[in-house]
Amino acid sequence: MVLVVVIAVTGGAALLLSSTQLLDPDGPPDTTMVEGVVVAVDSSGLADVRGFTLRRPGGETLEFRLGELENGTEFPPGHLAEHQATAQPVVVYYRIEGNERFAVRLEDAGS
Repeated sequence: MVLVVVIAVTGGAALLLSSTQLLDPDGPPDTTMVEGVVVAVDSSGLADVRGFTLRRPGGETLEFRLGELENGTEFPPGHLAEHQATAQPVVVYYRIEGNERFAVRLEDAGS
């Protein structure tokens, strides 16, 4: 009986203390990884994307700013508009600077 209580308490604590964001050991160092659907793109054209909004599976939305992507040739920022139009999910690796999330790598989900 004591073992069941210990397992239940440990499992409950793990759920309460865990983050909803995932750290990916294969991603860029010191980044957090999230996956979701692009619902808005802040741009003045395909060559000038400044940021985007991502909706996670639970409905939470996250805003990202864009600077220089480490894989900008494989996933050009203008490709986000296609993902928005098709609702195909993307994976975003990002860092937090101040109060903003800065995307540093973008990938097609499932690739």
